[in-house]
Amino acid sequence: MSHTPHELADDFPGKADLIHELKLNDGEFRHLAEEYHRVNRAVHRAETNVEPMDQFREEELRKERMHLKDRIAAKLSNSA
Repeated sequence: MSHTPHELADDFPGKADLIHELKLNDGEFRHLAEEYHRVNRAVHRAETNVEPMDQFREEELRKERMHLKDRIAAKLSNSA
């Protein structure tokens, strides 16, 4: 398990400019990115025991992060 946050620019190499553009111009994408960031930070805090939580809640957050990432990937693919 990595204790490094999963940042969108790292998860989608070469798409940083497109991510930035979509955050500025696409309200739905901006909302997805903000939610991803919020959930990602919660997972990171749980993994590093800054905010410990039970394993079931942490697993729910990881699944939510994965779902958001899938939706973001689809938006990036459709916008490329």
